[in-house]
Amino acid sequence: MNRPPRLQHFASDNCSGMCPEALESMTKANAGYDSSYGNDRWTEEACGLFRELFESDCEVFLVSSGTAGNSLALASLCKSYHSIVCHRFAHVETDECGAVEFFSHGARLLLAGGKDGKLDPESLRQAVTRRTSIHYPKAKAVSLTQATELGTVYTPEELQRIRGVCRDHSLKFHMDGARLANAVAALGVTPRAMTVDCGVDVLVFGGAKNGLPMGEAVVFFNQEDAEEFGYRCKQAGQLLAKMRFLAAPWVGVLKDGAWLRHARHANDCAAVLEERLRAVPEVRIMVPRQTNAVFVKLPDRAIDSLRKKGWHFASFTGPGEVRLMCSWDTTQESIEAFVRDLKGCLASEGG
Repeated sequence: MNRPPRLQHFASDNCSGMCPEALESMTKANAGYDSSYGNDRWTEEACGLFRELFESDCEVFLVSSGTAGNSLALASLCKSYHSIVCHRFAHVETDECGAVEFFSHGARLLLAGGKDGKLDPESLRQAVTRRTSIHYPKAKAVSLTQATELGTVYTPEELQRIRGVCRDHSLKFHMDGARLANAVAALGVTPRAMTVDCGVDVLVFGGAKNGLPMGEAVVFFNQEDAEEFGYRCKQAGQLLAKMRFLAAPWVGVLKDGAWLRHARHANDCAAVLEERLRAVPEVRIMVPRQTNAVFVKLPDRAIDSLRKKGWHFASFTGPGEVRLMCSWDTTQESIEAFVRDLKGCLASEGG
């Protein structure tokens, strides 16, 4: 089988390896002994760096995955008879196997709509007010995915409108920030401007999709919401004995801004990929590209041929619809090779 350069995956930014900053920091943490269960210097330093990043006296908890972070954070905001409003394409709805419902002991996800994967404030309001009797789960929180599952980004102005609905209906505001770094890079705003200043109560800040080996940070901007959250983490198996190995990679990427450089690189690569694909008549761009994802519709035979050549990418919302993800280590060489192979597949198909 002919294989593309470096076995590049466009299936997900999860497919990339560790970035150098994370790897170097992990290696340093491996030298000698340190305290366990989060009482080490690496965890302390990482939490301090998060407070600097968000310009906030926030409470920070490190967990192994986004599913753990989102489900535990939402469970801390809700009781079993509550509901959480999210977009129908939100990650907590489509890709977390009922984890929110499990850890909250039954809180229900209420699905709302909005263009290009973004929750519309009016749709949110309708979901909250549709039924308010005791016979229906009481709306307690809203969950946004930033950047969205379609790679689009909420602007601070859009987030403020969501905040207004939250304020009107006493809703807690949760943000799934698995690709928050890409959103920050796309808009050129500060992390605080996209979170604290928009009334976000709790953020799950993603690292695995941006050069870390694993790990997300649950960041509570409202400290009252973080009360006893450490016990939730312990009970759910998220208090790791050697927590320093979860914390050290964060130190590596936060200290000198590597988290933002890598996200910007991934976004820039996706912009180049989109530009190259727009020049191919048989390709249709499905969603406006704003971060590191390009959604396209391709002929089915071209999809099969590309996969036979060794290219990896994800099918998405319908037949012929695929998602191409760029990451911190995507190369220009891989982009050009993919487009070249695509054109070759289409030419062969046409012949």
